[in-house]
Amino acid sequence: MNPIRLVIIAAFALGMSCSSHPPKDSAVGINGKLAVSGTQLVNEKGSPVMLRGASFGWHNLWPRFYNEKAVDWLVTDWKCNIVRAAMGVAIEDNYLENPEFALECVNNVVKGAIKSGVYVLIDFHSHKKHTEEAKKFFEMMATQYGDYPNVIYEIWNEPDYYTWKEVKEYSATVIDAIRAIDQDNIILVGSPHWCQDLDTVSMDPITGHTNIMYTMHFYAGTHKKWLRDRTDAAMEKGIPVFVSECAGMEATGDGPIDESEWNEYINWMEDCKISWIAWSVSDKNESCSMLIPRASSYGEWTDDVIKKWGKITRQTILDKQSE
Repeated sequence: MNPIRLVIIAAFALGMSCSSHPPKDSAVGINGKLAVSGTQLVNEKGSPVMLRGASFGWHNLWPRFYNEKAVDWLVTDWKCNIVRAAMGVAIEDNYLENPEFALECVNNVVKGAIKSGVYVLIDFHSHKKHTEEAKKFFEMMATQYGDYPNVIYEIWNEPDYYTWKEVKEYSATVIDAIRAIDQDNIILVGSPHWCQDLDTVSMDPITGHTNIMYTMHFYAGTHKKWLRDRTDAAMEKGIPVFVSECAGMEATGDGPIDESEWNEYINWMEDCKISWIAWSVSDKNESCSMLIPRASSYGEWTDDVIKKWGKITRQTILDKQSE
């Protein structure tokens, strides 16, 4: 039997111990179930809403941060109203090789987000296509968490060298699987070339489903005004956009942080009311990792263990959530 199917029972055991009632003053307590209206993410009252938060790094590289205390710290100290669980489907010890451990990590973050009353993006973090595996994974996630308004499904992190036709066919299969179980939580769809080809999406969008958004990813040190212009053009054609991964340095995840261009992106997203999640809560020796190796696995991060990018991300979220 496929080893992924063997962990379904374990996944249910790990995932179903959450309270269904969010704290009243939490993001979910205030906004409730999200929807898409035109190109805008809206709350249960139909008012525009912006989500701002941080993504955990690949679960199979930094599993130590995949715990409820780390989620709570990001919510209480950084004021994130969304977190992202990046379940690795590549590199060693990934979901395909060790599904039980992957599900344990994801469930820890999802349960933490539900307890804290924030939104959580369940990310199938892959550059390659794994249609059947993704379908089964999201069937499990929808069965476990479909009744919670906290959950957003990101069904393919960053398709690399695929056509939009291939990505669209994959997405239709996975969306159908989710919608057979969960009819209304938000689903995020990627596009070719690391979620930047929104022009191809706008010419042939997915139809027949509601509450679908399309992801755009940027790294401000590499991606300049041209990507904002391309995204603007797609939104003008009715494409709803969610920036599920972004950062201030080069697309490699390393190199200098372009603070000027980062601020241009922030101002643009705020003006357009585009939700965004910064990459990443990890401790690698690269500029996109927000923490240093001696940082606790469980939050309570002081300035001396937060790297430059982590400080910029935290301050940006604090500033924008308070406006």
